[in-house]
Amino acid sequence: MSKPLIVGLLFGGESPEHEVSIVTARSIAQHLDPARFAVRPMGIARNGVWVMLGDPFARLSAGEQPPRSQHPFLPLEKGAELCELPDVFFNAIHGAGGEDGQLQGYLELLHRPYTGAGLLAMAAGMDKWITKRIWESEGLPVGPFVGLTEEQWRRSPDEVLNSVRVLGLPVFVKPANTGSSIGIQKIKNLEGIPKAIEDALNFDRRVLVERGIDAREIEIAVLGGDDPFVSVPGEILVAGEFYDFKDKYLDGKSSTAIPADLPGGLAERLRTYARAAFRSLDAYGMARMDFFLERGTNRIFLNEINLIPGFTSISMYPKLMEASGISYTDLLARLIELAGARHEQMKSKAHGFESGSNWFA
Repeated sequence: MSKPLIVGLLFGGESPEHEVSIVTARSIAQHLDPARFAVRPMGIARNGVWVMLGDPFARLSAGEQPPRSQHPFLPLEKGAELCELPDVFFNAIHGAGGEDGQLQGYLELLHRPYTGAGLLAMAAGMDKWITKRIWESEGLPVGPFVGLTEEQWRRSPDEVLNSVRVLGLPVFVKPANTGSSIGIQKIKNLEGIPKAIEDALNFDRRVLVERGIDAREIEIAVLGGDDPFVSVPGEILVAGEFYDFKDKYLDGKSSTAIPADLPGGLAERLRTYARAAFRSLDAYGMARMDFFLERGTNRIFLNEINLIPGFTSISMYPKLMEASGISYTDLLARLIELAGARHEQMKSKAHGFESGSNWFA
């Protein structure tokens, strides 16, 4: 019998979603098949140091921020310099640093397979503004929005506000590069927009303002590569103004319906859009696609893609996959298998070139 694959489970990180990532990783560790995988927890503290020694879960939960190694090119904590690389990395880091291409670039330099999409898809998918522009270019439906940078806002706030007024009210103001609904506000009057923009700029230098749509919130899980498996649609039955961080992780007043109760043909249209949106970003491995279904018209609008979706006990991604016939344990194994397949594919490509002369000397 072959020995278990060593899985380096990356969690924590420097983003506002640090705590969510800890919960996600604990759930993954509990559900990986011990006959196939040996879990090696690898926490990233809030100061960016990789916590490798002892119990990284307990240390990150306690808020520990250990000193960095004396080796300037290593993010490891002091004393962990000789730790061996795992066979594969399982990325459970939400938000900036883990879901925006930074970590993927570093793991590529280590020449080890890792779960999820590559640098390009992560960087594009994390930025909600860029994502919507790519989807628009592919003819996919997105709601009206305005993107702005901090520089634009500081230079000409009146011009920005004029473009935002065209959207009507209410609007949602959100940082372009956060997840878990962190930093998002629903604004119902024009006077509240400047403060909401300032608040969003605390999290990012790019901000998105979107027209509020009276809609049902539909989510779909995607698994695979160019020909991905697409789950049944599920619905978030929102209890408050919108599905914010407090409701997602603290109060839990909202509920879900899986599969979503949809008119004939609509579920398949949503699944078709989910597949096309996934492929348009060169996504890989996993993603949760979030849609708005406008009340009264049933018009579909793509809202966001989440390339490192939550894996907590209440998270939609594993629940949608389970409702579609893929258990939590099998889902985790599939993601690791996909990581290995992409790694082997890229290893087979030519990575160098020699001209046959010494012209460059």
